[in-house]
Amino acid sequence: MLQVTPDLWLPESDLEEQFIRAPGPGGQNVNKVATAVQLRFDAARSAALAEDVRQRLLRLAGRRADRDGVITIEAKRFRTRERNREDARERLAGLIRQAIHRPKPRIATRPTRASRERRLAAKRLLGQRKQQRQRSDED
Repeated sequence: MLQVTPDLWLPESDLEEQFIRAPGPGGQNVNKVATAVQLRFDAARSAALAEDVRQRLLRLAGRRADRDGVITIEAKRFRTRERNREDARERLAGLIRQAIHRPKPRIATRPTRASRERRLAAKRLLGQRKQQRQRSDED
């Protein structure tokens, strides 16, 4: 099981790992050992996630999620299979942790009268400065 938070665990059955060949450095092993990992998590069908968390997660995942709600994370940063596997799992857990936090709703506010006056005064000052830069007919 993958622990995301102290009270949220993802069952191994929801995770699917596939090892693939990684590009980049690796010495003699780069062309013969599959060290990169492709981690798939079916967020749409996972019973571990609440519906609001699932929707935020799919929105946060962006291009990493397909139409069916499967999130794919590729990890190829390290040379060993184990480190890449840990990296992929940690990245997925971080994404889910981010989705768990409900964003604070924005409350629409209106500018104060003083702030509007300051803005208009600054605009007038800028306009006067630009007027002074222009050549006059006398030049």
